[in-house]
Amino acid sequence: MTKRQVNELKELFGEKFSVLPETLDRYSRDETSHLEAMPEAVVFAEETEDVSRLLRYCTDNKIPATPRGLGTGVSGGALPVKGGILLSLERMNRILEIDVENRMAVVQPGVITGELHKAVEEKGLFYPPDPASLESCSVGGNVMEGAGGPRAVKYGTTRDYVTGLEFVIPTGEVLRVGGKLRKNVTGYNLIGIMIASEGTLGVVTEITLRLLPLPAVRTDLLVPFESFQKATRTINEIHKTGIVPAVMEFMEHRALEIVEAYLDSKLPVPGAGAYLMIGLDGVDKETVQRDYEKVGEVCLENGAVDVFVAETSDMKQRLWKTRRSLHDALHHLSPEMEREDVVVPVARIEDLLKGVDGIRNGTKVEVVAFGHAGDGNVHVNLLRGKLDRETWKRERERVLDELFHLVVSLGGTLSGEHGIGVVKKQFMPLVTSDAERKLYKRLKQAFDPAGILNPGKII
Repeated sequence: MTKRQVNELKELFGEKFSVLPETLDRYSRDETSHLEAMPEAVVFAEETEDVSRLLRYCTDNKIPATPRGLGTGVSGGALPVKGGILLSLERMNRILEIDVENRMAVVQPGVITGELHKAVEEKGLFYPPDPASLESCSVGGNVMEGAGGPRAVKYGTTRDYVTGLEFVIPTGEVLRVGGKLRKNVTGYNLIGIMIASEGTLGVVTEITLRLLPLPAVRTDLLVPFESFQKATRTINEIHKTGIVPAVMEFMEHRALEIVEAYLDSKLPVPGAGAYLMIGLDGVDKETVQRDYEKVGEVCLENGAVDVFVAETSDMKQRLWKTRRSLHDALHHLSPEMEREDVVVPVARIEDLLKGVDGIRNGTKVEVVAFGHAGDGNVHVNLLRGKLDRETWKRERERVLDELFHLVVSLGGTLSGEHGIGVVKKQFMPLVTSDAERKLYKRLKQAFDPAGILNPGKII
């Protein structure tokens, strides 16, 4: 950026524009532990017109613009890798409407996901997507990454709840597509194209979300197994019953050790090889009880050591604090780490974890796995620990290459919810054809002819 451009942007945005060194430093990082990229300026959008005006200016002046929600991504998607302007949407944080009659919510992109949960639940409604970072991530970021969470096994991901969007394309035009509609096949599915596009095609400024009735009853099970093989086989047996748990999470032995040390608390059955955390919900106590009793029987028949039932609010909170603390526990143990979220067909979970075990035994990097086993999405975390930088870099690249080739051989793909960003971009040829990538580029050109919006991501 030239001095003239800086002065023009100051004139356009006033106090919403900053080039203060401490501000630039703050927005040079997200939750991707080993990456940072310094912007040349930060603009804090407060309304749609701010976004439109900035993108139009950036297109006219060929200045990169990188949109950012609350910076909780782990694939480098919100890092300004080409410099230019960091466009923060955190001030656009209002819940504009909760429409009880139509079971819809209209929100700005900076709304914290957990705050949306609380607001709709006060009205007897339910917004299912629940990323692990729900107390700090934004709905806009969830849309741009296609975020999921533990409840995806029954309720799906963010993609399944977006019915309308207002977004700005890089030339400054504001588009409104969809709305409070349960069905809509009018024209191309621009909503679908925007979701998980990682801010490379447009900047979302308003989101309409479908809500559900709040389940009346929820019960959680904690199920220890001697080995991850028995735990993963049980997952498929539960699916065969026809019961669809709200959540079905997997944690292996090492993940349990790390989170127990971090929280200074112990789960039942010390030394268990793996745990399943299974949540069941429904409209009445009798139905939920019948379902969890059946699921418990299946677990015991397939080698579970025991089945612990958490029915009280306090017991549930303690149980899910363990699961949601895993990322923090891993970061505490190793501030530099690689967080991968590969996904395979549900029936291949056992094969994936066997393969990960083999990779673990052949590397100096510590490999810790857990995740959303009920929908095939496993988080494979590589911890640097005390490795020197060169060894870490070499081993990390080798392990990632092995992991992604394993995943593809099982019919899987690179990401279930974290996105591609810059971290996985080099591996895209493993899962996409030349023709598909060429189509991506033509699509990018149609939305962003000057190539200014979040450049260097995905393709």
